[in-house]
Amino acid sequence: MKKLLFLTDFSAHANHAADYGYYLAKQLKANAILCNIFTVPAETPHSTMLVWPMDDAGALEESSIHELNKLKDHLIKKHKGDFEPVVHVMNEQGYLTDRVNDIVNGNHIDMVVMGTHGSSGLSTLLLGNHARNMIDATTKPLLLVPQKAKQAPVKKIAYASDFTNKKEDLAAIYNLIEFAKGLNAEVLIIHIQDEEKPSASFKKWLDELLIELSNKANYHNIYYRIEEKPNAQYGLDWFCEYGQIDMLAMLHRPKDFLSSLISGSQTQKIANHIEIPLLVIPASIVNTIDDK
Repeated sequence: MKKLLFLTDFSAHANHAADYGYYLAKQLKANAILCNIFTVPAETPHSTMLVWPMDDAGALEESSIHELNKLKDHLIKKHKGDFEPVVHVMNEQGYLTDRVNDIVNGNHIDMVVMGTHGSSGLSTLLLGNHARNMIDATTKPLLLVPQKAKQAPVKKIAYASDFTNKKEDLAAIYNLIEFAKGLNAEVLIIHIQDEEKPSASFKKWLDELLIELSNKANYHNIYYRIEEKPNAQYGLDWFCEYGQIDMLAMLHRPKDFLSSLISGSQTQKIANHIEIPLLVIPASIVNTIDDK
């Protein structure tokens, strides 16, 4: 992993995510782009035309660059050490998802890092519109960092899935392993099971998967665990709080396990608090890996 993209709107949540991202970049020995994407307030002289006042645009852009450089200096001073990531600042006007994908494609970005405004359970973490839109639109791994995420070496990453599409999950785990190698972190594959015991055939498949992953990926810090909980959402929140993991990773594809958590978030309120980052692996990466 060579380059990360930190998104900030200069809020406390966003700047905390940039701080976390810089610390992660030091672990990975990667460089970064610190980016602010803003929309200029529009005037509407006619019903069919929108005009962006040039004075407003110029003032916002100037303020954005000033705040970006200020945040960059803060990150560099705070995290002095052996390896110091090269950080470039960038600002763009327009819609978040469009501009992010343009930046990703034009700058060889390997991962996008952004903050969230929710910290009450996994469901609330995914409630914000920006987070939801980015989850659906991202073409690269997206790291969502809650306000309570602590800066510490990433030693264990959990990959959670219902394993309804084992081929895609396998490709996603390979992608995750490459990330974990840069951190020398353990990869823990978890499956949330309801009160019924997992079938013997499923456990056999997991055993075989573990052997295949260890051998083919040439990485032996891989384990699995089956958790019996009332439902997936409760189980993931419980595991994030008590499972002694530093990061949770999930594959995102239309109408999948992660989507069901997002869509059901308003009706299923979880009391536990997630305090670790969520790494979203987009299906587009899985399909690219699968085609090779």
